[in-house]
Amino acid sequence: MRRVPGQFGLLVVALCAVAGPARAEYPDHPIKVELGFGAGGGADILLRKIIPYVSAKLGQSLVVEYKLGAGGNLAMQAVVEAPADGYTLLMGTPGLINNPYIYEKVPFVLKRDFAPISLVGTVPNVLVVNQSLPVKNVQELVALAKSKPGKLTFASSGTGSSLHLVGELFKHVTGTDILHVPYKGGAPAMTDIVGGQVDMMFNVIPSALPLIQGGQLRALAVTSEKRSPSLPDVPTMAEAGFPAASAVTWNGLLAPGKTPPAIIDKLNKAIVEALNTPQAREDLAKVGQDLVTDTPPEFAAFLDAENAKWGEVIKSAGIKAE
Repeated sequence: MRRVPGQFGLLVVALCAVAGPARAEYPDHPIKVELGFGAGGGADILLRKIIPYVSAKLGQSLVVEYKLGAGGNLAMQAVVEAPADGYTLLMGTPGLINNPYIYEKVPFVLKRDFAPISLVGTVPNVLVVNQSLPVKNVQELVALAKSKPGKLTFASSGTGSSLHLVGELFKHVTGTDILHVPYKGGAPAMTDIVGGQVDMMFNVIPSALPLIQGGQLRALAVTSEKRSPSLPDVPTMAEAGFPAASAVTWNGLLAPGKTPPAIIDKLNKAIVEALNTPQAREDLAKVGQDLVTDTPPEFAAFLDAENAKWGEVIKSAGIKAE
C-alpha cells in the first residue's frame, strides 16, 4: 500500500480551516411570522397568545409582521419569496384554501409553495347581532330576514374570508337573502355592528367575546358542535335548528415549500410541546381558543379536507374578489 505523504494531511487540515466554523444550530436568531390580517383579529389574538410559549421552547423570539391586503395574499407572497431557511413563517388562515377560488391570480400553489408545520388552533364562530335588532335567537333572526329579503346586512373581514363564507353557508342553509358587507378586517366590522351600521356578523369568539361580555352585542349561536366554555349559555347552531351551518375557523403555521425537513420537524416538535401544556391550554381557553396541534402530514390532510368542503361553497355562491 502506498503511504500518503505528510503534506497531504497538512493540506486537509488547511482546507478545513478555510471552510470556517460549523453552521450554527437552528434557530440562532429571531423568526419572523407573516400575518395577512390586522391587529385585534382572531388570528392575531391567537398568534400573540402562543408566541411566548413557542419562543421559550425554541430559545428565540417570534416576531409578527403584518402584511395586509388582498385577503392575506400579500403575506402569503412574502413567505413564498422568502428563503426556505425556517426564519420566515406564515400564520396560515382559511385564505390559503379560499383565495385560489376567489382571485383570478394568487401568488402561490399551496402544495408546492408551503410546507405545513402544525395546526395551532381552531375556534368556533359566534353569530352576533346589534342590540337594537329585534331578535333573541336564530329562529327569530331567520324569520326577520325572510320577511325582509335583501334588507338585513351581515359583515365580514373581507370578501372570501372565512367569516364571509360562514355567512354564505348560513344563508344557504336557512334560505335567507342577507346582504354581505365586506370590511378590511374583523375589528372595523365589529365596530360598525356595535354602531348599528350593520346588523349581524359571524366572528371568531376571541374577537367578539369582550363586546358580548360588555353587553354591546347579542350572541345568538356558536358554530361548533359543542357549546363554547367561554359562552356556556349560547346554544350551538345545531341546538338552534340548523346543524348544517356548523363550521370552525382554523389557524396553523407553515414554512416556505423547500424548507428542509429537519427544520420543519424541529418547529413541529417545539410547537406541539409548547402548546400541549396545562398553562397554555388554560391561557387560550380564556379567550375562546381551542389549541389543536398535529404532525405535518396530518396538517396537510386537514388542508385537503378543507379544500374539498369550502371549494364547493365558494363555487355555488359565485364568490369573486371585488
